Amino acid sequence: MVPPPQADIRVLIVDDQSMIRGGFEALLDAQDGIDVVGTAADGAGVTEIVRRLRPDVVLMDIRMPQVGGLEATEAVLAMPGTPPRIIMLTTFDADEYVFAALRAGASGFLLKDSTPQELIQAVRVVAGGDSLLAPRVTRALIADFVARPERSRRPDARLNALTDRELEVLRLVAQGLANREIAGELVMAEQTVKSHVSRMLTKLSLRDRTQLVVAAYESGLVRAGQ
Repeated sequence: MVPPPQADIRVLIVDDQSMIRGGFEALLDAQDGIDVVGTAADGAGVTEIVRRLRPDVVLMDIRMPQVGGLEATEAVLAMPGTPPRIIMLTTFDADEYVFAALRAGASGFLLKDSTPQELIQAVRVVAGGDSLLAPRVTRALIADFVARPERSRRPDARLNALTDRELEVLRLVAQGLANREIAGELVMAEQTVKSHVSRMLTKLSLRDRTQLVVAAYESGLVRAGQ
């Protein structure tokens, strides 16, 4: 039996700069399997646009003059049903608002000066259910933010439900390692790593790897510089 063709990844672009919107739209629309279903110049009304267009992925600028990306992200992710995956767009290597967005449930972030291939890959990776943890800026951002002395860490009792092996895997996930790298580090099959990650997400009631990283840092399981 021939499997049905996969639907295109539906993308919504939210950015106050028309050149950014136009450039991203032209680039992504030219790719097989990606369809830009709409654009918006501000975070205001994004929930209605999401409800109407039903995108799979939203590229969300974090800094916009009226309703910013953080507020819009929180509103979208609070919508009933299965919300789209959100990639935050920023021009800054270290932006604490991005950390807040990750903590709210965004699936990662991308610098606006990323290469076209990085943008395309980001959309495909996030649409496939993974998160953007590979770029160097993600680890630098989280490490910088949680290292600030005024930030207090909160013990997370949910981590008590994890096995010792799962905690080992979580520490490596929080350091930005991919499944293949974790498998090499712990001498196990890559599929076993995937199973550990899946079980941790279920036990901790988290959405994806990004939220695993946030939980690991906020609980103090992993500390900046480790």
